[in-house]
Amino acid sequence: MTDREGQLLERLREVTLALRKTLNERDTLELEKTEPIAIVGIGCRFPGGAGTPEAFWELLDDGRDAIRPLEERWALVGVDPGDDVPRWAGLLTEAIDGFDAAFFGIAPREARSLDPQHRLLLEVAWEGFEDAGIPPRSLVGSRTGVFVGVCATEYLHAAVAHQPREERDAYSTTGNMLSIAAGRLSYTLGLQGPCLTVDTACSSSLVAIHLACRSLRARESDLALAGGVNMLLSPDTMRALARTQALSPNGRCQTFDASANGFVRGEGCGLIVLKRLSDARRDGDRIWALIRGSAINQDGRSTGLTAPNVLAQGALLREALRNAGVEAEAIGYIETHGAATSLGDPIEIEALRAVVGPARADGARCVLGAVKTNLGHLEGAAGVAGLIKATLSLHHERIPRNLNFRTLNPRIRIEGTALELATEPVPWPRTGRTRFAGVSSFGMSGTNAHVVLEEAPAVEPEAAAPERAAELFVLSAKSVAALDAQAARLRDHLEKHVELGLGDVAFSLATTRSAMEHRLAVAASSREALRGALSAAAQGHTPPGAVRGRASGGSAPKVVFVFPGQGSQWVGMGRKLMAEEPVFRAALEGCDRAIEAEAGWSLLGELSADEAASQLGRIDVVQPVLFAMEVALSALWRSWGVEPEAVVGHSMGEVAAAHVAGALSLEDAVAIICRRSRLLRRISGQGEMALVELCSSPWK
Repeated sequence: MTDREGQLLERLREVTLALRKTLNERDTLELEKTEPIAIVGIGCRFPGGAGTPEAFWELLDDGRDAIRPLEERWALVGVDPGDDVPRWAGLLTEAIDGFDAAFFGIAPREARSLDPQHRLLLEVAWEGFEDAGIPPRSLVGSRTGVFVGVCATEYLHAAVAHQPREERDAYSTTGNMLSIAAGRLSYTLGLQGPCLTVDTACSSSLVAIHLACRSLRARESDLALAGGVNMLLSPDTMRALARTQALSPNGRCQTFDASANGFVRGEGCGLIVLKRLSDARRDGDRIWALIRGSAINQDGRSTGLTAPNVLAQGALLREALRNAGVEAEAIGYIETHGAATSLGDPIEIEALRAVVGPARADGARCVLGAVKTNLGHLEGAAGVAGLIKATLSLHHERIPRNLNFRTLNPRIRIEGTALELATEPVPWPRTGRTRFAGVSSFGMSGTNAHVVLEEAPAVEPEAAAPERAAELFVLSAKSVAALDAQAARLRDHLEKHVELGLGDVAFSLATTRSAMEHRLAVAASSREALRGALSAAAQGHTPPGAVRGRASGGSAPKVVFVFPGQGSQWVGMGRKLMAEEPVFRAALEGCDRAIEAEAGWSLLGELSADEAASQLGRIDVVQPVLFAMEVALSALWRSWGVEPEAVVGHSMGEVAAAHVAGALSLEDAVAIICRRSRLLRRISGQGEMALVELCSSPWK
């Protein structure tokens, strides 16, 4: 080969490597654009007492109707609605005028002018992050995006607008602006990612979720909070909607039924916490479901400004499936928009017939659900309510039935298709075939959204948590009353969920909650003991084996690790910790390998020896053993989050202190302690030691 040929060959290698690198980068970018988004947390407040994902699922699974009379609401707001306002709605059972403003650092004067939608968003956001196992206070300064759907400001018209002019202030404005609904979340929690309020009418929350997924895939955000909120506070809006003939006179959503005559309004809030799947796996998060893809579009020039467009809906479904990389016949469940209008229902089914409705070779069905039959139409929160329902259906492997259905609308044709209405609960178990669901939400504005969900990845079996003789359960709150309530809630939760391991509960309480001022720590060795302690704490008492108090203000106290010298040993030391604490045992195993290599004997063997066989009376054994115990205890404390500001050692404890401080490697520290103790053994018995007890008062 000539020099010229060699140069050309080398150049060809360089070009090939560069091309390969470019192709790899392109593939990485393509994967990032389509990476599934994991739903790692859910917070919700829906009608019918559905204030948690668990309570919401119970409402759906029981087939409960959450529609209530409106009289109490108008009495609370202080208005006379008149006779031309509908009498029914899906209402929250919680007191909407109750809000712990101090918890979020909001002054009473500002809180009075704060739209209850803003208040609800703050509370549900906090609960959503806690459901995700993320202490909200840990997110300060993070690239966490906030995407919130809101489409009404009824509090402004119902309450603030009627205030005397002299009582209005800046808070009357900031407390009711739609943009600040999302902005207040970012401000209060210290989040520094993108922050958007979305108003596309009924599709607002699902559009917000679509935008959150795009932000995560574009790496604008590392974590996202997305969803929507809606509150019913003014009869004026109700009256205006009734005049459009959109509301049901009998106050029920009869989706797809021949008697469907409009929707009933509802209120609530739903927020989901989102991460890229790779990040969720890295962090060991519990995953509710995956968002595989999504799409949004517009009806354009349909038959009317608020009229749906069958072609636009069909195009939306196809684009969402293309974005998700999922075939139409793989969709097993569609949570429909299902507004129960004579015009909208047939159009929605026609679009579904065209895209996911064709009969399937394997005879599989695509079940159609409608959460509006349970809750009413939550408007700005409608899409996220449907998405949470679909997520829970995947999780619980069952599709709840629709309510208020008797006879199929004669304008709807599903015979000969794969479409099936959920007139009864439908089992939906995991099989060898991945389960997918779709969620639709169509806005009165003409903006439509569809999200494709996939079942959560199969959970890898985890190593069994160590069984301890007792566990430490920690609770905290911003007030004494709130701490009592926390204890009661935990007690009730444990009574309801007997399958929960105490070790898992203790771990979650210690690592996934923000620490607040008023605190309770309970040591309990059994479920019965814990239940009794929590019952006492719920009454404001400090039960035996518990500590209750108020954390001191200012910075956390500084911790110093002190490593003692010889004399603290006993036969059998460390055995219980070795059996119960994997971190402690792993540290001892590392010391065992180093001591075996340096001194030729087994640390673990010595620790397991009985009194007759123990060599702890020999100085060249006891000092390496004590060194190893000190190193292992330090590792255990650090695994619990206790980090020393400084270390100090006495006598042989200086060696362990130097290692823990990072001044000596484990191998070097073991070499020092083993050789030191061998030298001391040679000269032992040739000197004397005296101990003098002195009082602490100054000498005279």
